[in-house]
Parts: sequence; C-alpha cells; structure tokens
Amino acid sequence: MSALALKGPSWVTVRQYRRTLWTTAGLVLLSLAVIGGLRVWDGRTPDVRLPDGTWAPADESRGYETLRIAMEYAGTGLLLLPLLVGAFVAGPLIAREFESGTYRLGLTQSVTPTAWLRAKVVTTAVTALAATLALIGVYRLGWGRVAGTYQLAWSDRGPYEGTGIVLVGYVLAAVAVGTLVGLLVRRTLLAMAVTGLVTGLVLFVLGGLRWSFLGVETITGPVDVVRGPLLVPDGGLMMDTGLLTRDGHRIAEWSCLEGNNPPACWASKNVTGQYLDYHPQSHFWPTQLAETGILLALAALALLAAFRVLRARHP
Repeated sequence: MSALALKGPSWVTVRQYRRTLWTTAGLVLLSLAVIGGLRVWDGRTPDVRLPDGTWAPADESRGYETLRIAMEYAGTGLLLLPLLVGAFVAGPLIAREFESGTYRLGLTQSVTPTAWLRAKVVTTAVTALAATLALIGVYRLGWGRVAGTYQLAWSDRGPYEGTGIVLVGYVLAAVAVGTLVGLLVRRTLLAMAVTGLVTGLVLFVLGGLRWSFLGVETITGPVDVVRGPLLVPDGGLMMDTGLLTRDGHRIAEWSCLEGNNPPACWASKNVTGQYLDYHPQSHFWPTQLAETGILLALAALALLAAFRVLRARHP
C-alpha cells in the first residue's frame, strides 16, 4: 500500500484541495442517486403497447416525464463541465499560487518547478477524468430510457457529449488550457474568466464543425405533392434538403412553396426530383474519435506551451 501512496507535491495538492475532491465525489454520487431513483420511479408504471406493436411509456408515467426533463438538464450540465474544470485549474490551482506567492514554499522543498507543475496537472487530470467517466456512466443510465425523444437524439448537444468519449477530450483540453492561462495571467479571477472564454470558444467552434468531419450521405427521389418531402432514414441527422433540376443543380425547397400550384413551379424551374443530405447514426463514433483527437492535440500543445513558459520564468 505504501507504494501506492501519494508522495511529494502530489500529496500536497490532494491535501490542499481535499474539500474540492470530496465535493466532486459527493456530486457524482448525488447524480447517481437522482438518475437511479428516477429510473426506479419510472419502472413502477408499466409501458403500454401501441397499435403498431411497439411499446411506449404510459401517459400517466410521471417518473418517465421527470426523468426526461432531468436528462435535458443533465446534458446541459455536462456541456458546462469543461468550463468548470478549466476555470478551477486556471484560478485556484495555478494562478492563485502565483498571486499569493505560496508557490515559492513548494519550490523550497527540493522540488523543481517542472515537478511541481507536473504534480498539479497530473493529479487534477486524473481526478477530472475519473469524475467525467463516472458522470458519463450516470448519464447513459438515464439516456438509455429516453433516447430519441425531443432534444435527446444521439446528435443533439448534451446527448452527443454525454454518451461518447468526446467529453473526456474537452475536460482534458480544459485542464491544459487552464494550466497555460494560469501561468500566463497569474491573477485568479482573470485567469478563470479567460479560461472560461477560451474553453467556451472551443466548445462553440468544434460543436459547429463536427458534422463537417465526415461526408454526408445523400438520398434522392421524385417530387410528389402526395408523397411530400423525403424523410431522414433510421433516425439520422438531416443536414440539407432541396430540389434537383434537370441539369443536376440544387435549388432551395422553399422556392416552390409560395403559391398554390407547386407542380407548375417545378415545371417552370425544370425540377425533376428532390434530395436530402444526412449523417446516419453510424457516423457517431467516427465523429467522436475525430473530435476527441483534435482536443487531445490541443491539450498536448497547451501543456507543451505551459511547461515552456514555466521553464522560461523559473529556470
């Protein structure tokens, strides 16, 4: 057991922030108790059989509706998790050490600046990783019951992050960015604000680009007033839809929605069919892996820059 015990700056970091660690563990257990309790409550009302032979939650199942709402909030909470982790690392963990001058005490205990920073980063990263994986497990426990409902599809913000591995990449990137910002800014509140801004920007940009990593699949069909527009196959994510002309050009579907005679409009514009671009559910894991790889590369670059800054200022 003594070989597994923390030593040196790692032990100091854990002791210094033990209340934060206990709070994190408590929040994970609380989330498990809430989601687990809602699953039990939902299970007390049997599902009903629909005319098509499928099963669905009963209208009077309050447990199911409460679970569904809770999962929407849980998805939002997971989206905010990297912001919280990054702000904590940048502010209390790094910047406050320099702002108050307490880092000098650690550097007088036969510990090099590199070892001091490495201990803080590794301890925080391991803790954040463990908490993130636990929260993903809790989220999947609830999401398995409500998957595919309003705002809880596999491609929606929240479920996408909470059911794959990309959230791990965001959290580790937040640790790295927070470390770099804390070393550069050295003011607690300012470092927290800057890290939150940078991490939020990364979330926003990658969230907007993720469905460009893989090419879309396309289905086509004839235009027909009775059949209506094409439908996305098997719960896929629709990216674009419109009309096809005789020479293969694409035009917007709304271009023939004005007026009461769509067939006449189609004829005037030489429309011969319609198209629909979409991402099938099979694109979930390749997109997750690509996005996670980008985040891990960003984390590696941020950590490399952080240690270079540390060595430059404290050789």
